[in-house]
Amino acid sequence: MNPTVDVIIPTYKPDERFAKLVAMLEQQSYPVGRIIVMNTEEKYMDAFLDGRRDVGTHKSVRIHHLSRREFDHGGTRRKGVSKSDAGYFLCMTQDAVPTDTDLVKRLVDAFSGNEDGKGEIAVSYARQMPWPDASPITSFTRGFNYPENSLVKSKADLGTLGIKTYFCSNVCAMYDRKIFDALGGFIRRTIFNEDMIYAAKAITMGYRIAYVADAKVFHSHEYGAVQELRRNFDLGVSQADHPEVFENIRSEGEGVKLVKMTASYLRSIGRTGMIVRLIALSGAKYIGYLLGKHYRSLPKWLVMRLTMNKQYWK
Repeated sequence: MNPTVDVIIPTYKPDERFAKLVAMLEQQSYPVGRIIVMNTEEKYMDAFLDGRRDVGTHKSVRIHHLSRREFDHGGTRRKGVSKSDAGYFLCMTQDAVPTDTDLVKRLVDAFSGNEDGKGEIAVSYARQMPWPDASPITSFTRGFNYPENSLVKSKADLGTLGIKTYFCSNVCAMYDRKIFDALGGFIRRTIFNEDMIYAAKAITMGYRIAYVADAKVFHSHEYGAVQELRRNFDLGVSQADHPEVFENIRSEGEGVKLVKMTASYLRSIGRTGMIVRLIALSGAKYIGYLLGKHYRSLPKWLVMRLTMNKQYWK
């Protein structure tokens, strides 16, 4: 029998993309069991459902509410997983939409790689495609982080891939429940990066991570400089809080490489004017990241101004 698959989706102020996501999950060629929605602040979901009753009343959707104070990137997903008894579960975000009806099937199929004797696959994650109206900078960045070719990563790749060995994204990632439970699941409390922290643990314990390039979702954002600074501040905090994962692996080199390649791409398509924006965004990312890495040296008021996740610090 084929293993069952449940989907775990944290939501906050859901919108039309969430409705599209649910609709596409219901059309998958490999059927999903339950769509477990971990919603922050009931009033926002109620307002959304007033106009989209088809989402909330569908037999596969289970909505569980929590307050903003209770939300945590790792802890909330752990609670969602505890409500599933499926062999595999798929973590997604509310703004990621499958590009076709074979997303779930392709992520499940990746676990057949367990038969090659090189170590069990703990996680398979999807390729993120830019939305059709994405800017050239966003589109190129998506292609850099999510290339056309699939890859199975193991401990042996640390020397060549570095930090990318641990890369995995809960925007759309499927987990083997048996391995997940054996490894203790997601960290209970973290500001960011619960997916990479879990992937690092899996790699360290001899498991492998599969990037599945033909399993695709639309997912991209047009962040401004301030948003990038704050997002990367939280990224830096997560790395500072988990030296067991990030201490001996530098990630700055990948960032510099991306900036250089993006600038070259913009010149090649005649959009040199966007290089100024690229530099501003990249500078904001790097400053935010450095501040986050050294957050313990900052006054509390500044930390609260910089972070995206104020509740984490309370």
